[in-house]
Amino acid sequence: MLTCSVHPLPYRANPAEYFAAVRHAPGAVLLDSGRPSADRGRHDILSAWPLEQLAVLPDESGSLFLQRLRTTLSHLGNAELPQGYELPFAGGLIGYLSYDFGRHLENLPSQAQDDLQLPDARFGLYDWALISDHQAATSQLVFHPSVNDGEKQRLITLFTQPTAPSLVPFKLNTPMRADLSADDYRQAFERIQHYIQAGDCYQVNFAQRFRATCQGDAWLAYCALREACPTPFSGFQSLPDGGAVLSLSPERFVKVNERQVETRPIKGTRPRGLTPAEDAANAAELLASPKDRAENLMIVDLLRNDLGRTCRIGSVRVPELFSLESYPNVHHLVSSVTGELAQDRDALDLIAGSFPGGSITGAPKIRAMQIIDELEPTRRGLYCGSLLYLDVRGEMDSSIAIRSLLVKDGQVCCWGGGGIVADSDWQAEFQESITKVKVLLDTLQNL
Repeated sequence: MLTCSVHPLPYRANPAEYFAAVRHAPGAVLLDSGRPSADRGRHDILSAWPLEQLAVLPDESGSLFLQRLRTTLSHLGNAELPQGYELPFAGGLIGYLSYDFGRHLENLPSQAQDDLQLPDARFGLYDWALISDHQAATSQLVFHPSVNDGEKQRLITLFTQPTAPSLVPFKLNTPMRADLSADDYRQAFERIQHYIQAGDCYQVNFAQRFRATCQGDAWLAYCALREACPTPFSGFQSLPDGGAVLSLSPERFVKVNERQVETRPIKGTRPRGLTPAEDAANAAELLASPKDRAENLMIVDLLRNDLGRTCRIGSVRVPELFSLESYPNVHHLVSSVTGELAQDRDALDLIAGSFPGGSITGAPKIRAMQIIDELEPTRRGLYCGSLLYLDVRGEMDSSIAIRSLLVKDGQVCCWGGGGIVADSDWQAEFQESITKVKVLLDTLQNL
């Protein structure tokens, strides 16, 4: 098998300096572990100038699109990394699946208005990447064997003397406002309670959208947001129309490493306290909360079922249940479900069997998605979808795109939501949907 070549660069804890060199390049993309402030993520991956770009067609089935991704990946050809390198990406696909890609996998109603007109999935095929490993404190260019010497030299020169382009400052033209009034939210909440009482579902993840008109460069907004809210599954993806996807997500969707699968659902949230004592009390309350533990367990059961579709029989386990993870604005309750891919299945089969993530739909999943479509007035687009990479070796990692924003057509959108169960209180849920994104909204407001 052919081997990638690796060229070392000076280590940068913050990928922004390197990314600035390709900010305006076609298909510029950054998968960002939130360093130096976030301490969980290990790698940053950035690239640009994809060999091919693919978007799902409006009436294309999910399985056909995933097969197109497989075929495109095979065009690049298998490769491995030189011995001694533990890096996540050897060339391959990087992109996003929007929440609404679920419509290409399942038969769902379409009542919610598609007013943002974002393609339901978009990927580039990349033959090089700049990868920083924060455990080893290294940054390096990784070239797939198909990259010619002239292109390698161009990229080495580009990143050896990175120049910051002149960018137009980002600013909101109007304050971020919710699409729903508190009364609209309450009515939707009551409808969900009606469905739960009727035995239709146990939990529905309901979200509201905030938006404002804006101007300037979305990359500068992202830099400010990653400073205010560093998270291990962040990412920035430029869109062809000058727009961008900005994600500050703390949540993994599914990871495949040497055919071992892991998903880490978040379910259960409390705000950070203003004093150490208040903060500790909020964390302890979350860990002890029967409601949050019950919600988390429902999703763990759903994900065990989802992983069971593509994992070897008997391999699905729950090694971690109800762990506490703390971020600048919130505490979260997190669990882990693992498995091993069945012999005849790959990472894209895993996506087909488990997308969108159960932690952002509810249970049972399909019924919850039908209720979401009925009660949320507009489609979610990127929100609760996934940013992901899949390389030529079959290695994959993916986020759930919560705490995420879309800059497109002169406006910025952001969503906040939460799981509603039988004993939820509408005012508490309404407040939580704002708490989760308050740091993002406040940061944009102050630019």
